[in-house]
Amino acid sequence: MSPRSASVNEELRRRSRERLLQAAVELVSERGYEATTLGDIADRAGSARGLVSYYFPGKRQLLQSAVHRLMHRTLEEALEREPRTEDGRERLARAIDAILGLTRSQPVLMRQHMAGLLQAEGFVQCPEQQRLAQLLRDTVARYGSPDAATDYPMLRALLMGAVYAALVPGVPMPIPTLRAELFKRYHLDWEMGVPPDTEVPGGTCATDLSRFFATGHRSGDRRDGPERQLDQSHQSNRPDQSDGQSK
Repeated sequence: MSPRSASVNEELRRRSRERLLQAAVELVSERGYEATTLGDIADRAGSARGLVSYYFPGKRQLLQSAVHRLMHRTLEEALEREPRTEDGRERLARAIDAILGLTRSQPVLMRQHMAGLLQAEGFVQCPEQQRLAQLLRDTVARYGSPDAATDYPMLRALLMGAVYAALVPGVPMPIPTLRAELFKRYHLDWEMGVPPDTEVPGGTCATDLSRFFATGHRSGDRRDGPERQLDQSHQSNRPDQSDGQSK
């Protein structure tokens, strides 16, 4: 059998990483963060347990990357849904509603994500976060900001604050109230974006999140032979850290 090309190996690695991201989102959403181990995630992804540490330093970094992926793909979907628009105010309204909608539909994931940001490791500057940042920065620029580099961090902070306020146990603020404050700050009309209780064609908050992870397989499918062999090859080149990082 002839050896696989570098491009084939790279594609298999990409799929392995995608499966781990998807598995992390699914399991933490189902069980919570503490009840999910790296071993559980590897098993759900159909990957060798030692492979997780090949891509991610630990569980918290894996989850941050997974949630950032979920956020940037949800935002991208909202910005590009029909009817397409180049109106900066409408795009900003859609962006705000996308993040608030994700907070409403995935509270366990978003609460754990916010909690993770306050840990010693802090904010993970991963590729997924960078894609999310680029989308928000572009949204601010299209809104008409003369200094997107300055105004983007403020939008990010306001959105993070709204997510936090909506998810505080015992004293959560209603999402419509938070939305109203954000819309007032940016002079957006209530009818823009996706007002509360409005149904969006195609839905942006469906429970099946597999469309956001380009694994090449549907959730639960088994890997083919080459992917399994590549996982084993990666594992053999790395110390098995699954026992020490499974919690």
